[in-house]
Amino acid sequence: MSGSTIAALATAPAAGAVGILRLSGPAALEVGRKLAPGIPAEPTPRHAYLTAFVDSEGRTLDEGLFLYFRAPHSFTGEDVVELQAHGGPRLLQLLLGRVLEDERVRPARPGEFTRRAFLLGRLDLTRAEAVADLVAADSEAAVRAAAAGLSGALSGRVRALEEPLRQLHADLEGVLNFPDEAEGADAEAQARVAALRAQAQVFLDEAGRGRLVRRGARVVLYGPVNAGKSTLFNRLVGEARALVDDEPGTTRDVLEARVEWDGLALTLLDTAGLRDTPGRVEALGIARTREALAAADLAVLVLPPDVAASETEAWTREAGATPLLHVAGKCDVSASSSSRGPDQLRVSGLTGEGIEALRTTVLSRLWGGGTPSAVALVSERHADALRRACEALARAEQASRVSTLEVVSGEVGLALEALGEVSGTHVSEALLDAIFQRFCIGK
Repeated sequence: MSGSTIAALATAPAAGAVGILRLSGPAALEVGRKLAPGIPAEPTPRHAYLTAFVDSEGRTLDEGLFLYFRAPHSFTGEDVVELQAHGGPRLLQLLLGRVLEDERVRPARPGEFTRRAFLLGRLDLTRAEAVADLVAADSEAAVRAAAAGLSGALSGRVRALEEPLRQLHADLEGVLNFPDEAEGADAEAQARVAALRAQAQVFLDEAGRGRLVRRGARVVLYGPVNAGKSTLFNRLVGEARALVDDEPGTTRDVLEARVEWDGLALTLLDTAGLRDTPGRVEALGIARTREALAAADLAVLVLPPDVAASETEAWTREAGATPLLHVAGKCDVSASSSSRGPDQLRVSGLTGEGIEALRTTVLSRLWGGGTPSAVALVSERHADALRRACEALARAEQASRVSTLEVVSGEVGLALEALGEVSGTHVSEALLDAIFQRFCIGK
């Protein structure tokens, strides 16, 4: 950081009851007092002052609150001033323009307030990213998981792996560089590497659930024509989103709807029915069905009454590698069929029979038990770093049996670097730029 003072609006650029202008840096207090000349030269930190905000000629623009946070006891770790005015967009732009008249102040870049907090040690990188996750959260599970991340849930998991790994690396390097002084420090190296690899693998296995909370799950309803998919889709969504008719092939495209079940965001997709001789437009819809299946987290195969086992097998193959749930649709029409197993879910979009059981089963298949909000939010970046750490530790474990100590130490060092990309202990400026670019300007 260059010692500059930054300023930005910390609230959305839309009319509202309150709008906040935030300044951070060495000139924050002095510049903030230009807008609020009634504030003492040494204001009490963390005290809200009711004051007038004025323009460059001393004319009152608004009346609001002035708050001062003295370094290092602020969000960024620098001197911070917040002006809480009425939320008129033009008023807030006037106030922002007023502070930017001072040559010591420049507009903040996206995420720069949080980036300064990270660089000054107020937050580690996982907690800094949780700020953006909390702002972007669009389900209760995502909000709670992001709040847990902001409190240090993910950083604690990373630290529990990173610290013993760092100690192991130090012991191995000590033996290599000072064999007499560090004699015996590598005695349990193989067992320590194996234990840390297992711990890292458990963490990686849980990463998929964290990513699911972050982006929400995609659940595709598919199957043959006239199986009751659209009626079921409408029932699950709670409104008539899809056209329903007795004519086969009514659905020609993929319909999407966002729902929230037990705090978890899901995107439900109703797809064109699969059959061998569709029309030209319907064939395009079937192609999109197959694309949706490939990208889904769970495929729900809705089977019509009296379906043959051979047909079921053919539709099952359409799901490919996507996890699959079989559902007997239109149970209000036909309650029995020799091809339907006794434990198969039976549902009716028309009457609502079996809907709650279907919701419960879908959530169970996505999560395998547990509470979505209890997991740590994990991004694709985190998951990739954890994967590389696991791979390096697996190579280190193999090397501890068949290779030299130098190879083991090198692989442990690579695992540490990968974990450091998550915690922020090993991170480049380019990576920081990419991370904070997705933040709001005032965060």
